[in-house]
Amino acid sequence: MHIQFNPYSIIVSVLLAMTIFPLHAEDYVHDAHLTGHVLDERTGEHLPFVNVQLKGTAIGTITDESGHYLLKDLPLGRQIIVFSYVGYESEELPVVIEADKTVELKAVIHEQAQQIDDVVVSANRYATKRQEAATIVNILSPKLFETAAVSCVADALNFQPGLRVENTCTNCGKTDLRINGLQGQYSQILMDSRPVFSSLASVYGLEQVPAAMIDRIEVIRGGGSALFGANAIAGVVNIITKEPVRNFVNVANTSAVTEKGTYDINTDLNASVMSENRKIGAYIFAGHRTRSPYDRDNDGFSDIPLLRTTTAGARLLFKTSAYSKLTAEYHHTTDHRRGGNNFELEPHEADIAEQLRHNIDAGSLAFDWYSSDNRHYVSAYSALQHIARESYFGAGKDPFAYGRSRDLSSTTGIQYRYSYPCGAMNGDLSVGTEYTYNGLQDKMTGYNRNMNQQVHLIGGYAQNEWKNEQWSVLVGARLEQHNLLSRPVCTPRAMFRYTPLRGLVLRAGYSSGYRPPQAYDEDLHVAAVGGGVSLISLDKNLRPETSHSATASIDYQHAFGQWQLNLTAEGFYTYLHDVFFLREDSTDTSGNLHFTRTNAAGAWVGGLNLEGKLNYTSLLSIQVGYTWQQSRYVTPQAWSADVAPHTRMLRTPDHYAYMLIDVEPVKDFTISLNGKLTGSMIVPHLAGFVPKDEESITPVFWDMGVRLAYDIHLYKHYCLEVSAGVKNLLDMYQRDLDRGANRDADYIYGPAQPRTYFAGVALKL
Repeated sequence: MHIQFNPYSIIVSVLLAMTIFPLHAEDYVHDAHLTGHVLDERTGEHLPFVNVQLKGTAIGTITDESGHYLLKDLPLGRQIIVFSYVGYESEELPVVIEADKTVELKAVIHEQAQQIDDVVVSANRYATKRQEAATIVNILSPKLFETAAVSCVADALNFQPGLRVENTCTNCGKTDLRINGLQGQYSQILMDSRPVFSSLASVYGLEQVPAAMIDRIEVIRGGGSALFGANAIAGVVNIITKEPVRNFVNVANTSAVTEKGTYDINTDLNASVMSENRKIGAYIFAGHRTRSPYDRDNDGFSDIPLLRTTTAGARLLFKTSAYSKLTAEYHHTTDHRRGGNNFELEPHEADIAEQLRHNIDAGSLAFDWYSSDNRHYVSAYSALQHIARESYFGAGKDPFAYGRSRDLSSTTGIQYRYSYPCGAMNGDLSVGTEYTYNGLQDKMTGYNRNMNQQVHLIGGYAQNEWKNEQWSVLVGARLEQHNLLSRPVCTPRAMFRYTPLRGLVLRAGYSSGYRPPQAYDEDLHVAAVGGGVSLISLDKNLRPETSHSATASIDYQHAFGQWQLNLTAEGFYTYLHDVFFLREDSTDTSGNLHFTRTNAAGAWVGGLNLEGKLNYTSLLSIQVGYTWQQSRYVTPQAWSADVAPHTRMLRTPDHYAYMLIDVEPVKDFTISLNGKLTGSMIVPHLAGFVPKDEESITPVFWDMGVRLAYDIHLYKHYCLEVSAGVKNLLDMYQRDLDRGANRDADYIYGPAQPRTYFAGVALKL
């Protein structure tokens, strides 16, 4: 069936918003100007490239290389000026703007290595300070990407409590994100707050988003994510792409090699261009990654697949007035990966081959409008992603294992927020409606599979938050009609924040969620096992999953002198009704395994996330996180007739942790240490290399890495950074991999790569 979609719907919401809220091109010609400078509180030095923004408007600039700024023709009256800079606490200062006058406003900002008061958008679907949000939002910044030497989203997410990313296939390198002990299908991945990551996109999508295009990643664990609809049960990962802020160019290359001589090379280019009046800007990014296949046990079959990925795109910004802006983003990705053996031959001539070629086009448009009194806000948006995939999943030189997939995801919506006084508190009423479409066509003639799925999701949400510096109460619900379900689904949520003392925040919350019975990522990945493949189908009576989640947390932040401390403890519990379960059914005459996704009685996950951060200015940064969890079925389940039923979920360790340490012993020289601990877990092992299905208890892994970096200042603020280091320093790679053509490709666990040496260079202009 041909997937049909009206491309004009991409711009309908934006044009509608422009009609309702016309663009104002006029400038304020009052000769009312604002000038000043920005200083570092500790050193007294002028700070260049600090963002200076008129709060609630699109009016802003940055300080020049001498730390000074000038804003011209501002709206008259009392205004709030926001000064923000990476690594510093934001400062808001009042000022009165008068006609025919130039007012001077000097700012002193405080260095803050921890991202305590950063503005986040994932908590409520609008900008709010992290400390004032009713739910915890964790932030992964480009600084973390440097410390851990990561190249894509998949590499970065392990450095958050409650999150684990693991490779689950030796042939194609499929990754699975698990939040609070639940599989990746329970989490919603967003791009700039838009749910365009479909089932197909999520199979390899975390490796296909390069770090070069990311401004930050916001993570919500647990029930607070229910605002984003279907599948947002375990949490939300919101990938925020970079916007233009000033003129600069960055070029970087990191090259890595293993002890076997295999390589992984990443090259990135980023550039930002802004017009002189800062009304028009563009952020351009491009990245290329190439990785050779790695064979750990010398059996001739890859344990890490060949990979070639290229991404290029741009994000455009147009400030249509002082209170409105239009943003557009587009990027194209090509991704080729192959695992198995005999790489020089065609896939069907190899004993095992998994080969995929992706062509991905994604883009979005958004129009944002604020009222002049900052009480009304409207956002209209559309986003889509199209994937064309050519695949081969085959064993035994099967000439019929070629397949083709076409996938189109789109979302269009409009959101309105009204801010109003409410006694001693401020109220924020937010309502919105959203239409999401996914058309998937996945065809593999050799396996008699022709999946045609059309998903239409119409939803609306409403929530109200009452808050002041001490209290915050949020109540809301989302109502959705899924075309594969007979009736609408309502997912309420209620969140509470109490700040009894400055720096101490207590939070609690409840929400419900659901997963509809549609195709998910493992259905779209055919694993090689025992000389055949494993295929998944849905039970014709499959019921949707529903969930109830509760969280409670304590967040403490304190500064003493130049030291900053942040401690967080978060408890979580989720109960699942009609939980999806994968059951082995039969083996056909070709040796292929058939699984059926059906419903189990129920399941629950619960545990505790702990995180601590300690910083001494920019000289020392220590961040550690630990998760203890339990993931259990209510009644014992058996995925195979060869194993005894039990209640413990597969691939869910009860303990895991991480650490990040940054030290700057001398100016411009940084030593970074990182580590990831993965506790013991149960991993399924399908028959083939082993005589029958079995379960393995994995050992504990400690994946350690180190990075050294030195900045060479060339001219003014131009800088050349050189770096080198080692990943998986202790070489704690899986030691019991299957060998040969009868191996189970999904029998993989532990660190994603062996001991790897890398060197990098980055030119920042």
